[in-house]
Amino acid sequence: MTTLRLAWSLTALAALIASGAAAAAQCTAESGARRVPLLELYTSEGCDSCPPADRWVSGLPGRGLSAERVVTLAFHVDYWNTLGWADPFAKAEYSARQRAASLRNRARFVYTPQLLLNGNDYRLGTFRDDFADRVQAINQDKAKARISIRLMPEATHMLFAGGAAMVPDATERRGAQAYLALYENRLANQVTAGENRGKRLQHDFVVRELAGPFGFDPQGAVQLSHGFQIGRAWKRNDLHVAAFVQNDVTGEVLQALVLGPCSQP
Repeated sequence: MTTLRLAWSLTALAALIASGAAAAAQCTAESGARRVPLLELYTSEGCDSCPPADRWVSGLPGRGLSAERVVTLAFHVDYWNTLGWADPFAKAEYSARQRAASLRNRARFVYTPQLLLNGNDYRLGTFRDDFADRVQAINQDKAKARISIRLMPEATHMLFAGGAAMVPDATERRGAQAYLALYENRLANQVTAGENRGKRLQHDFVVRELAGPFGFDPQGAVQLSHGFQIGRAWKRNDLHVAAFVQNDVTGEVLQALVLGPCSQP
């Protein structure tokens, strides 16, 4: 029944997209049988201890930790903006997301830089970086959700993201929610004030927009649909869309998936 439901969702989504603009370029991705974790970086250009964390995150693909193994998202928070430098990538909703995660994890305060691996606080080891081992262990787990993403550009200012997600196990559906995130790589900014004054900071995986949560129906299926407004300065060939399913109560990420700019003109 669940397999039929997922097939119906994908068919319906394909029909919806085709009816809107049949001639537009499209590309798709589907998650695999093994679980891909979500790494969240909470950072700010106003924080002098954040650039090393940004560089560490940017270096993950070079270590073989690409999106097929771990989906990485960098959320720039806004609570540093009053201390001399306003981070142009920061949003209040990302600060709120970090605070919600801190409450869920019973932390007394929020801080930057902070790393969350599948919703749990992750700290780099003083003498050994065990991140690859942690990711490898999660990759061995069977995926608890299935995700598909379809992208279709609309003119030059919009990117339509659609797809479907399913959580087959009824026990895993409790609290499960789906999200879509548009992020951009290869960003750089010259900071002229605040703690990082005079530095040229480089960033990857910067979340431009987060859509959701999308709730699941009683059969454990959800259709994902969102139109992302593309800023004039955004580089379309560096934009990616990530989809992930997360338990809103525990923070556990059941599955994550990224689709790159394969459909970009």
